[in-house]
Amino acid sequence: ILKAVVQEYVATGLPVGSTHIATLPSVKVSSATVRNEMAVLEQEGYLAQPHTSAGRIPTDKGYRHFVDSITPQGVLAAEEASQVGDFFKGTHGRLEDLLRHTTTLLANITHHTAVVVGPEAEKTTVLAVHISRVTPRSATVVVVLSNHNVENETIQMSEDISDDHIASAVQHLSRHLVAKSLGDISSVPSTNDAHIDAVCFATINALSRHRNDQPVFVGGASSLANAFDAVDVVRDVLSTIEQQFVVVTLLQDLLDRGLSVAIGAEHGVEPLSACSVVVSPVMADGEIVGSVGVLGPTRMNYPQALTTVEVVSEQLGRHIAEGVS
Repeated sequence: ILKAVVQEYVATGLPVGSTHIATLPSVKVSSATVRNEMAVLEQEGYLAQPHTSAGRIPTDKGYRHFVDSITPQGVLAAEEASQVGDFFKGTHGRLEDLLRHTTTLLANITHHTAVVVGPEAEKTTVLAVHISRVTPRSATVVVVLSNHNVENETIQMSEDISDDHIASAVQHLSRHLVAKSLGDISSVPSTNDAHIDAVCFATINALSRHRNDQPVFVGGASSLANAFDAVDVVRDVLSTIEQQFVVVTLLQDLLDRGLSVAIGAEHGVEPLSACSVVVSPVMADGEIVGSVGVLGPTRMNYPQALTTVEVVSEQLGRHIAEGVS
């Protein structure tokens, strides 16, 4: 009966009456029994009655029991499975573009707000360094990282620095930076040539801006605005997910606690107490390199959300491990 109430309420958004539940093929008891059992479920905190004459709706406790005990195994619909497969087969390019487009994919399938957190730059290692002069007084530094990301920065330099100085700087930087963690790079030894050292210093300084980077992308935030009637709830939710640190911490905390679903106040972020979060780690080469999640109202299609997040995180991890470009 609880399963039927949850599924009906998720589908319609309207309080569910005992008479309607009794007519469902999956419920094979009389309407009187349904009415009595729903009263018991309300007394025990699994259902609530928003209005005296209305039907009942699931509480956070009811959703939790549904997710833990009676959620049917979710399976992606053929169209959605095809959409995910085609997306990852056709995706090439930079890691940031992949993560950004993955949020759009996830938001479109689940109709909830999607969050994708990529690998921390600090933990990645340098694969290659390139410097190209743009003007007599500037150059572009391109650093390829082991998380398949490519960082671009513009550095300023004096006009008396020649192309040979730049080439020597690239050789020196490559010798001392390649295979090192971005978080461990603070300087390189002097070359005893002021021009080459100036290029190296400017490059290291530019790279320092990316040491603590952790790409976070949020897609489909507008779906949250449509999910709640109360303006203040919408405002609190939207302002909270704009805070990147809060979002990253929330997903990481759930993974650390071994949770794939946090319902209502379970996640501990008070402004999001009207929301549920479904999350899955992104694994590449046996290591957690990020996370994928959806955030929506507690009236969520949990089987579909769980399955979609799991499939997308698995595909994303495989794509990162194989190399984005």
